[in-house]
Amino acid sequence: MAKHYNISGNLTQEVLAVGSNTNISSVWITNTHASDAVTVDLYVEKQLSDKYYYTKTKSIAVSSYLQIENININTSSSGFGLYIKLNNADSEVSVILK
Repeated sequence: MAKHYNISGNLTQEVLAVGSNTNISSVWITNTHASDAVTVDLYVEKQLSDKYYYTKTKSIAVSSYLQIENININTSSSGFGLYIKLNNADSEVSVILK
């Protein structure tokens, strides 16, 4: 089942927590800001471990999207959490996970 999120601001936000027992194979990130491009970091992180980036400082133009397919994110209790960080305080994106 798809999960939908509206994300805004420039603080790192947890999209899926470790232990949420979710498997993800596709991610769509759409820039919903009215006039500015957005720069996105999307990564997984295990507690007390390193970050592993799917994309880092990827710019998405106004009304455009980034699609990441054929990935395998497992957020079991021994897995990773999924995190997103945007570049500006007024940045806005819509995220769909499948």
